[in-house]
Formats: sequence, C-alpha cells, structure tokens
Amino acid sequence: MIKSVCGYCGVGCGLEFDTNKLVGDITYPVNEGKLCSKGVSELISIETPSRLLRPHIRNDINNDYKITSWEKAIESIVNKMKQTPKNKIGFYLSGQLLTEDYYIANKLVKGFIGTNNIDTNSRTCMASAVVAHKKAFGADFVPVRMKDVEKANLLILAGANTAEAHVVFHNRIKKAKKKGLQIVVIDPRETDTAKLADLHLAIKPGSDIDFFNLLSKRIIDEELVNKEFVEKHVNNFELLKNKFKRVPVTKMLKRTGLSQDEFDEFWEIYKNSENIITAWTMGLNQSVQGVDKNLALINTHLLTGKIFKEGNGPFSLTGQPNAMGGREVGGLSTMLAVHFGFDKDSIEKVSKFWGTKTIDNKPGLTATQMLEANLDILIICHTDPIYHLPNRNKMEQLIKKIPMVVEINAYENSETAKFAHIRLPAAPWGEKEGTQTNLDRTITKQEKLTRSSIDCKPDWEIFQLLAQGLGFGHTFNYNTPKEIFEEYQEMTKLSDHMNIHEANYDDINAKPFIWGEDIIAKKEFLTPDKKANLFFVENKLLSEKTSLKYPFTLLTGRTRDQWHSGTKTNLPKTLLKYKELNFCEINPIDAMELGIVDGEEIKISSTRGEIISKALITKDIREKCIFIPVSNREINYLTNDLCDKESFEPDYNHSAVKVEKV
Repeated sequence: MIKSVCGYCGVGCGLEFDTNKLVGDITYPVNEGKLCSKGVSELISIETPSRLLRPHIRNDINNDYKITSWEKAIESIVNKMKQTPKNKIGFYLSGQLLTEDYYIANKLVKGFIGTNNIDTNSRTCMASAVVAHKKAFGADFVPVRMKDVEKANLLILAGANTAEAHVVFHNRIKKAKKKGLQIVVIDPRETDTAKLADLHLAIKPGSDIDFFNLLSKRIIDEELVNKEFVEKHVNNFELLKNKFKRVPVTKMLKRTGLSQDEFDEFWEIYKNSENIITAWTMGLNQSVQGVDKNLALINTHLLTGKIFKEGNGPFSLTGQPNAMGGREVGGLSTMLAVHFGFDKDSIEKVSKFWGTKTIDNKPGLTATQMLEANLDILIICHTDPIYHLPNRNKMEQLIKKIPMVVEINAYENSETAKFAHIRLPAAPWGEKEGTQTNLDRTITKQEKLTRSSIDCKPDWEIFQLLAQGLGFGHTFNYNTPKEIFEEYQEMTKLSDHMNIHEANYDDINAKPFIWGEDIIAKKEFLTPDKKANLFFVENKLLSEKTSLKYPFTLLTGRTRDQWHSGTKTNLPKTLLKYKELNFCEINPIDAMELGIVDGEEIKISSTRGEIISKALITKDIREKCIFIPVSNREINYLTNDLCDKESFEPDYNHSAVKVEKV
C-alpha cells in the first residue's frame, strides 16, 4: 500500500492506496483510519471526464480554444510577460497547491519578476485570522492542536460548522463529548454541529464582536482574569479594562439577539470550565470586520490565560488542505516569505538567500484587488475567482478587460475558463508529490499514486518553465519536489520560530512533522517583547444593512459532501448526494409570509444580481436570514464586495437580499 494524505479540507487525513481504492490510515494520528465521504471518493476526481489534459490557447475569449503544445503556450506567456511592466502582472494561487508549488511561485514572482502581486484564495477565507494572529501573537501562529479537544472541558464553536466542513475532526469532537466535553455553538443556523451542542446560541449575523466583548467584560467584572498570566505575558490590559467600563452592555446584548438568560446560561458553563478551546472559521473571518472579530475572540483567551497549555486556546480552523502551508511559505501578497514582512531587514535576508536584488518593498495586490487593478496578465492556478469572488457580475466585466488570462487547472469546467486565453493542464491530487500543512501545523506528504495524465505537469514544473523562459534558469533548476522542500527548509532557518528545517522529507508520511511545538513549550509569544497584545475593538456595523426592499440577510457556507463548486465531488460516478448543490434555507414564518412552499423554485435578488434556487423550509435558521451553500456556482451574483480594511477579506455573510416566488 502507498500512504498519502487527503487533498480536501484542512484536517489532512492519512490515506492508504491499494490498487484501486482508498482507505483510512489507521496508524495516522490525525484521523486514525477515519475518512469522510469526500476523502473516500477522491480517486474519482482523477478519472473524471472533466479533466483538462492538454494545453489550450485562443486569442480572444469569444473564439474556441485550440489545442497547442507546452512549448508554444509557455512561449506565448513568457513573451507577453517580457513586454509587460511588473506591476501589471498578477498571480492568483490556491490552497490546493502543495508547499513546493507555492515556494517556486513565490520565489519567482517576488524574488525575480520583482512584483508582490501574488496572492492566494486563502485571502477569501483565512486572511482575517492571519492578520489577527500577527497583531495579537506577533506571527501567524495557531497555538492549538486537534487532539487538544480531548483535554478540554468546553469547546466553543463560533461560525464554524465542523460536522460539514471538517468531518473527521468533528468525529473526534463527538468522541470527546462522550467523555465529558461540553460544546457551545454560536451560529445563526442550527447546523448539524449545533444539534450536537449542549447549548446553541443563535446570534444575529454580524454581532460576534458584541458577543465576545460581553464575554471579556464579564471576565473582567467578575475578576476571572488570570492576573499572573496577564502581567507576565500580555500587553494593554489596563487600557482594555478602562475601555470596557464604558461599553453599552444592554445595546450590545440586544444586537446579538440573545436574551440575558441565554447569555447567563452560557456564562455559567464558561466560568465553571477549567480548559477552554474557542474554534472558528468563515463565520467570523468572512466579514468587513473579520480581523476585529478574531481579536475580540482572542482577547478572551489572553485575559484568562487559557492558551499555551493542553486543552486550551483560540483555534482557527483552516478550510483548505494546504492553506496553512501557503501562509508559511509566503503565498499571500501582504507577506514576503517564512512569516517575514517587507521591512528592510527581512528583504535583505530573503534577497541574500535567493540571490536576487529585485524584491519590492511594498505589499502587492490581494486576490480581492487584482481584477480591479487594470492588469495586463493574470495567471490563475487551481482556483476559480469568477466563481468565488463576490459581486460576480462586476468581476465578469473586469476580467474581460485583462489582455491575457492564463488558467492552470486540472479540470476544464471552471467558471473562470470562460474568460481565459490560455489553459495549462496541471496534475491533480494522486498524480503529484509534495508536502502540505494541515490546520494544526502538521506537515504531511501527498504521494503520487498513479502516472501523470498525458500532457499534465505538476504545478512546480509549470512555474519553473516560466522562470526558465524568463531567463532565471540558473536558480530554477529543480528535478524533484524534495529538492524544493529542502531549499525551503533552509529558508525557514532565517525565521526565529519556524523549525520546519528539522523535518525529514523522506520520513514525513511515517512520522508527520508538527512545527512550532517549542513555542508552546516556552510559553512565549512571537512579538519583540515576547508578550501578546490585547486590542479593544467595537462593532462598527459596517456590513450592508437590510431594508424594506431587501429584508433578508444571506448566509453562506459549505455542505458535507461537496467541495466548493463540485468540480471534483459533483461527478456522475460519485454517490455524494447528501445535500443538493442548490437550495435555500428559509424559516417557516418567513416562507408563510411570502407564500412559499417547501421545494418551490424561488428567486433571490440583491442590488448586484439575482439567482434561482429551491426553497428548503426549516426552523434551523433565524427569521429574516437565508442560507445558500457555496456549492451553488451562482451564489456570488448576490454577494457584496465590501472587504475588511486590514485583511481585504470579503463580507460574504451579510448581504441584504429579497426572496420571491418565481
């Protein structure tokens, strides 16, 4: 059997491949042999007829594609890049890339092309957590492991639906609950996760800051602050304490939609829990105040000292298989590499390591800025911005103006393919080798299970071909992913906390490597003074507001058996029919007022566009809210392109919409 690791969500389950099927690896600590329905069926994604198998090219998006050779395709891209100012070039990457792919792309773009216009679709899901981690802890560091739930007394899940988005981790949560773990779910919907909870708090969308500020104030007022921890390890306590003296408690509680009794019930559970983990994901991150929501949550752990010990801490749940690996390498346009920014000292260190003098000292365009930046070249890799960026009608018009759009993908049925000029076939999961970092800092390796199809290439080879065509072959001459990983390992030695250089590439599958454990053992934060920072934040009510014309708030999220747009999971051979891709949850009271019956086609509209969906009438969602899964490819015709001013992450969960019978 060949051991590998799953390429879907951030849990990163161990797999074993035996001739024609996948089974869970019982020796792998993350999942102990368990797999979800997506992981079990992942082989099907290699064999699907929707695979992109040869390079294609066209001069105009209104023309048909023609098959071309790799040589001609790369030559066309390179020639265009040589004629284009570096600030007019953008690279748009994905959490589906392996660390070696990310490393080569980042080195090429930032180190040698000389632009920082390289970003990843992690911008639309994890950027708010990244910024908050850096502000509070000094670096993008997650101080909790999945196994910690077994030591916790209380798990708070805020805007996180683990039952559908992190299925195998959710199984571990259920197992811990049987042994006494209490669970509180904070979510406007009674999700499958909420149905497991001891307490479900169905707060109003957009009120997370109010909720966690109320919690912090209660911690301070009832003298549950860990004074010894705060004095030794935390900055800004007195400032925060003074700010909380003046917060409007009654107004904040009203904004959450919770009663005093509900909050008091939560408080009783909270104050009597010795070990607490607060986990969150897109429900907090995807907001015009996503960074502030993260900071409000993190404050509660810094005040109580419930961090840097087993069973405790703020736990950001990454959605994609290697979103964290991309963050470590430097895939985001707002970071240089290995958690370095664009300060003079960092640029000097990285320039010396790469042997270059062309690194720009300003952050580049984020993924949410690229289509509005009048680029001349946009290279998109393993992601689908036309599907996943907000305000789709606007994005479609913007991408049409870019003279050269290149799509690197394993599949030909993306929404972005309609607007590309060149498509390059990349090797998907199972046809390539390399490392990834899961949501709790565990580095594992995807193995090649079968030969690469026809003309498909692993992504690192594609980036290397571009580098060689641009004249950088002297420093882009790799033969294997192992060579790239080992160069990256050497680079992590520049960092004072990324001990990834201690890993052994050949042993990672047998013995996954967890980086950063020494940080937790030392109980030192990664700021210059080794102390964490508290931040006072307020709910500024910046999201789009409902109105008489648009009275509903649109919520979005994943479902258990589908992966994003269903490129890999919604295939004829699969049995993944747990939920449809297109449905719209609506409360029975709202449905009755509108005369809508269950299963009926409905039209959902915002000021930006409209879509048709099917009504799913359920008490599981608050009144005046609707939920549509992200597996509906048209969902972003509705969503608002407001972004957080610090993370540039979109406000996906607060769009004002109306619902009508068709």
